[in-house]
Amino acid sequence: MTGPQSPTAPAAPAPDDAATRIAAGYGASGAALALGAVVHGGGPHPDAQVRVPLAMLNRHGLIAGATGTGKTKTLQLLAEQLSAAGVPVVVADVKGDLSGLAQPGAGGDRITGRAAQTGDDWTATGFPVEFLALGGLGSGVPVRATMTAFGPTLLAKVLDLNPTQESSLALVFHYADRAGLPLLDLKDLRSVLTWLTGDEGKADLAGLGGLSPATAGVILRDLISLEDMGGDVFFGEPEWEPADLMRSAPDGRGVISAIELSAVQDRPALFSTFLLWLLAELFEDLPEVGDLDRPKLVFFFDEAHLLFTGASKAFLTSVTQTVRLIRSKGVGIFFVTQNPGDLPGEVLGQLGNRVQHALRTFTPEDAKALAKTVSTFPRTQDYDLEEALTSLGIGEAMVTVLSERGAPTPVAWTMLRSPRSLMAQLDPAEQQRQVAASPLQARYGAPVDRESAYERLAARLAPAPSPAAPAAPAEQPPPEQQDHHTDDRTDDRTDDHRDGGGAGEAVAKVLGSPAFRAFARSAASALGREVTRGILGTRSRRR
Repeated sequence: MTGPQSPTAPAAPAPDDAATRIAAGYGASGAALALGAVVHGGGPHPDAQVRVPLAMLNRHGLIAGATGTGKTKTLQLLAEQLSAAGVPVVVADVKGDLSGLAQPGAGGDRITGRAAQTGDDWTATGFPVEFLALGGLGSGVPVRATMTAFGPTLLAKVLDLNPTQESSLALVFHYADRAGLPLLDLKDLRSVLTWLTGDEGKADLAGLGGLSPATAGVILRDLISLEDMGGDVFFGEPEWEPADLMRSAPDGRGVISAIELSAVQDRPALFSTFLLWLLAELFEDLPEVGDLDRPKLVFFFDEAHLLFTGASKAFLTSVTQTVRLIRSKGVGIFFVTQNPGDLPGEVLGQLGNRVQHALRTFTPEDAKALAKTVSTFPRTQDYDLEEALTSLGIGEAMVTVLSERGAPTPVAWTMLRSPRSLMAQLDPAEQQRQVAASPLQARYGAPVDRESAYERLAARLAPAPSPAAPAAPAEQPPPEQQDHHTDDRTDDRTDDHRDGGGAGEAVAKVLGSPAFRAFARSAASALGREVTRGILGTRSRRR
């Protein structure tokens, strides 16, 4: 946002009727996020503001542009204002750049100049940030999923299975549910597959019908490869609760949950699908709320192209349906990627708010992508979009959003405001200090390994114990001692009853604990009941 200015956008041009007319299309009677100032006629117009109504943020959005054009700073700008408006935010921090949200920014001549050009009363501000890390890899509170919650559809995406293998994996989950074998971590699923492909499980495998030994073997090998790559740390307990993404700070600002991904950049299919699992959990957990004056949460999905690369048709259909339906639950999604063409048309068509940074045309394919991008914007007589999209400076974008009445706004060349927080990585020592002080650390910090499919199948394979010698009958006490012990037990029960308040509090504490909730959610599998699954194959959380 503070890089060199575009040569076509000098500061403080003369008043411009076109800029005023464009800005009028961004007027809002309710709360709105300020993006920046209209650029027209050679420069920015500080009085011509570009805004997006807060109530329209659940209509989803796209932040796109070539590397180095300012996408991350735009994400940072939006996250700051959403937090200030009391809206919780989830951001995927691939490079660690967004950790600076927790610390006030550093002023300077560039910041002062950008503030004057965009009509911004810039003040250095830090925001409430909760640092999270998938599987605990990195500096953040660990985020884990149980295998049964993650489900076969998303796992098939991680393992890059073909449609036949994906349907076979779903049969394995179905078998585990019916057989009372809880799938909590990676070794649980691996042990079920090992059982089915071994001599002991041949009858069970035959009963599944659609699962061939060869396919089961392929899935098992893929699971072992995932475990060898360290993928086992992502699965297990305590499982992440969606409600912990929707928290507010004591001052009323929304908490920004920054999911650190720098430690798992070499596993893009895994981390992108894991982010989708978080979104699916929110979808399953939240009630329908209709249109609100502000969203309940906004989710920024960085490196979005990774989610759709090599995805099956069924997977794409499920993602599209989730994006379409989650709007009515008050959740907005912003996809962040280099090119709009990275997203399927069915998803792109649902993104009502667009912030398009500069595109580069170094190859014929780039030129085709540029033409496709231009075709997705509303028609405008104010700019030559094809020329403008290749001329935008750093921290500038072509913007169109949904107005308060739900209609697309005029296309606006926008000089974006500077974020108020630090536009760099937070000091690692300070980040680690904040992670250690997090109230969520006690809940999620240490992994829990309960009895599940692995232990139950191991018990089946264990040799039967030798028969024990019959125990000698216990010597009965004299009658007078029996009466005495009976009276003692009666007194104990009476004392317990009198102390019922303390016991009740202890029971309530246990029932409300994350460990008990995790146990209750997997109880259906443990009892041999099939788990109900949602759109993306994740376990349905509705009770």
